[in-house]
Amino acid sequence: MGVEMNEEAVLEVGLDVPTAADMRALGLRLGGLLRAGDLLVLTGDLGAGKTTLTQGIGEGLRVRGPITSPTFVIARVHPALAGGPALVHVDAYRLGGFAELDDLDLDASAEDSVTIVEWGEGLAEGLADARLEVIISRSEGPSEARTVKIIGIGGRWAGLATALK
Repeated sequence: MGVEMNEEAVLEVGLDVPTAADMRALGLRLGGLLRAGDLLVLTGDLGAGKTTLTQGIGEGLRVRGPITSPTFVIARVHPALAGGPALVHVDAYRLGGFAELDDLDLDASAEDSVTIVEWGEGLAEGLADARLEVIISRSEGPSEARTVKIIGIGGRWAGLATALK
């Protein structure tokens, strides 16, 4: 899951998310808790809800939209509309490794932005000392239901569990 032995998980929350609207609402709640410098690494199969979650986070951060999957452009910056941090939304699916992610120069804007990296497991963990790893699993069958596991690495995330439930 991307958690290395020398890193401390200070937060682990599992949530059932019944619908896409609920996924977006979770993102909205999460967006209200984020601040400049935060890194989120999103993991899940195609169609799991990574971009839907990011749309809610963007709404919570009050950034310029629309937020769509950056699969073909690799990264998009959504400026803040209300004086908060910008949202840097990255899709690492097409990247061949950390060197290509590093070429995006994300660390130049990381302190001033919230950075979300879809498909970033095993690539993006080195972008910040603290991060949220969000693992989204789909239910079997035609249901929209998802299970979301949020793991906070680093002291920044201690005590956040109650705000997410």
